[in-house]
Amino acid sequence: MMSTVSELRTVNVTRYIQPLREGGSLPALAEADDGFKYVLKFRGNGHGPKALIAELLGGEIARALGLRIPELVFANLDEAFGQTEGDEEIQDLLKGSKGLNLALHFLSGAITFDPVVTTVDAKMASAIVWLDAFITNIDRTFKNTNMLMWHKELWLIDHGAALYFHHTWTTWEKHAQSPFTLIKDHVLLPQANLLAEVDAEFKALLTDEKLRAIVDLIPQDWLHWDDVEENPEEIKEVYYRFLTTRLAHSQLFITEAQNARATLI
Repeated sequence: MMSTVSELRTVNVTRYIQPLREGGSLPALAEADDGFKYVLKFRGNGHGPKALIAELLGGEIARALGLRIPELVFANLDEAFGQTEGDEEIQDLLKGSKGLNLALHFLSGAITFDPVVTTVDAKMASAIVWLDAFITNIDRTFKNTNMLMWHKELWLIDHGAALYFHHTWTTWEKHAQSPFTLIKDHVLLPQANLLAEVDAEFKALLTDEKLRAIVDLIPQDWLHWDDVEENPEEIKEVYYRFLTTRLAHSQLFITEAQNARATLI
């Protein structure tokens, strides 16, 4: 079930097709020099590279656990790209995003997951709830499921709101051992009745070596922050320690999810 961690491909963005305004950070549909279309996430968004780091780590952890997520690639944006863009907001975003960004392979023809239409089995629901509790992903609710149905299979997207501890940073240890009360709003919580079984399975899969390899995917270029004292390698170490600490205390968020689910059924 588990996939290995491999280096992400790097592509060059060749064409900006259209903004995807349903995303809070104004992602875009774009084409790259490999001929494929991507949903492009910009480093010039309001939260800067931290949103891309959350997208990268959340997505690759999901992939390591055997969940379906579109291929993630690093996407180079040339300095001159977008100079002819007429929308001033988009032009500013493109100018602020030169260099390395992150993109997800565009799943053409995919439709937004609707919990009223599609029922997710208990194992899959439990796996996704566990993932989101682990990475503190606040953005998988009935209002915004951030899941797609593609070729009759469920795919996960948009993890940029996860790992929100990095917006306060100095309190990472407290966040690592938090129960994550917002799991009560998870769209799949009612079906997630196998959390204990999934917890045991996933803790065995996410070895220290696996988590280290995922964290090491973060580009150095995304780790030069003005608001912290740590250097890029020290910032990486905090992400790694957050994830390993949270995994070691998984019973905290599992119990929280189980108690929240009990109030729903």
